[in-house]
Amino acid sequence: MSLALVPAADAAAQSEGALPGKLRSAMRGAGASSGAYVRNADTGKAVFRFRHIRPRILASNTKLFTTSAALARFGVKGRLATEVRSSALLEPDGTLRGDLYLVGSGDPTFGSRRFARRAYGSGGTVEELAELLEKAGIARVTGRVFGDESRFDSRRGGPESGFRISPYVGPLSGLAYNRGLASESGRGYQANPPAFAAARLDSALARRDISVRGAPRSGRAPADARVLATVQSPTMARLAAITNKPSDNFFAEMMLKALAAQAGGRGTTAAGARLTARFARRIGGRPSRLADGSGLSRANRASPFRVVKLLLAMRKRDEFDPFFASLSIAGRDGTLRPRMRSGPARNRCRGKTGTISGVSALSGYCRARSGETYAFSILMNNANPFGARAIQDRMVQAIAAVR
Repeated sequence: MSLALVPAADAAAQSEGALPGKLRSAMRGAGASSGAYVRNADTGKAVFRFRHIRPRILASNTKLFTTSAALARFGVKGRLATEVRSSALLEPDGTLRGDLYLVGSGDPTFGSRRFARRAYGSGGTVEELAELLEKAGIARVTGRVFGDESRFDSRRGGPESGFRISPYVGPLSGLAYNRGLASESGRGYQANPPAFAAARLDSALARRDISVRGAPRSGRAPADARVLATVQSPTMARLAAITNKPSDNFFAEMMLKALAAQAGGRGTTAAGARLTARFARRIGGRPSRLADGSGLSRANRASPFRVVKLLLAMRKRDEFDPFFASLSIAGRDGTLRPRMRSGPARNRCRGKTGTISGVSALSGYCRARSGETYAFSILMNNANPFGARAIQDRMVQAIAAVR
């Protein structure tokens, strides 16, 4: 792969008419398995085409599809709830004669107060649930705490890991606690996430002197169980940012399953991928195939043309502002923090990176020096990631330099 690059600081101001030649020169080193498409979002003019119709492996550019669909379905202020339910009666002396059920809906931030605050700033916690149950008048429980993950299937991973736990994701569950980590320091994974979460609620109740007779375990809440306490995730706008800026695979896969569960079915990867692809098709960003939410599967494919169509369609939707805000800022934050730290692209361009073995991608928006906005997608397959990123950065610097 060619690395005949110019320093970012030397990216000269240019007219839009000069841009195609500069981009074509950069893409000559990208290889035959790569493609790119750039469009002026304000005028609608296609500025650059380079093998732009053929579908390519998306890597983490898949998260553009996942987060856009989630924002549309849940709404930017939508949240995911974790509830405590019971069908037992509460006696005047505070005795609950029966069981408690900790029921998840796929909140990826749910866990301990310390972990949620340190990792995400906020999120639903077992400590808050225990406090709410105490305020509801519960002083003792004659049964046990069950953890209910039934909103999702019990597959712990995505297709790239044979649906088993992946070290790049962690264990998926409708009732995830601290990302499925066995300890807050990140050592190991939980063997049984719903039972683990139930045990943490049991401990939080004990710290408030609420006794629970039976040992915690996993189990499904009865249909007639009523809600006793509820905690909420951060807004979907915040969840999208936590997903896209650091390219968080766990959040993306949990979000995909939550899409399927919210639509009235069970939270499965396959159902979530179908819903995501359907949303993208409806607004013009038709993927060739989506297999998961994170992009770890090599089956996730779309053309640069379709990725740009998705980006352009999102600009016209109510969810655009948080979608745009969820993308990394060149030279400033997220996965683009160490890239384009000088030159016209810094602060002017936002994008979603993507990297798996032999694949590198960068798609997003640039507000050029001219004041006009460009949407771009550069999908590079059979590529060395280091060389691919250098080419991508050169191209984005050229887009941002347009006057």
